[in-house]
Amino acid sequence: MGPKRPRPVVLDAGALIAIDRANRYVIRLLELADEVHVPAGALAQAWRNPARQARLARVVGADGVSIEPLGSDNARACGQLCGATGTADIVDASVVLLARAVGGVVLTSDPDDLRRLDPTVSVAAC
Repeated sequence: MGPKRPRPVVLDAGALIAIDRANRYVIRLLELADEVHVPAGALAQAWRNPARQARLARVVGADGVSIEPLGSDNARACGQLCGATGTADIVDASVVLLARAVGGVVLTSDPDDLRRLDPTVSVAAC
């Protein structure tokens, strides 16, 4: 059996902030990833001043990085997930749903928040 193929990576706002702050661990994980996905809501939470966030701008604009919109079907699914779990953060719900959809691991600063939404979601704390 050969080496495992890297899993897709989903970034939440905490991971995007870590990129902005030059967190070496997160940057190294991104270098190893073959797919990187960012929910648009997570990007909105981290994006403040592109003139001062050149590193973040480079990463989210790079080839192989997909910014995933929150369309009406996904918005409904996020609301349902929040309702089913008694939580309120639809951006976290969008992160979890995206990780499920792509079979990815989430880079997050709040693993407990994501596990409240789905205890089976794969997370790596940053």
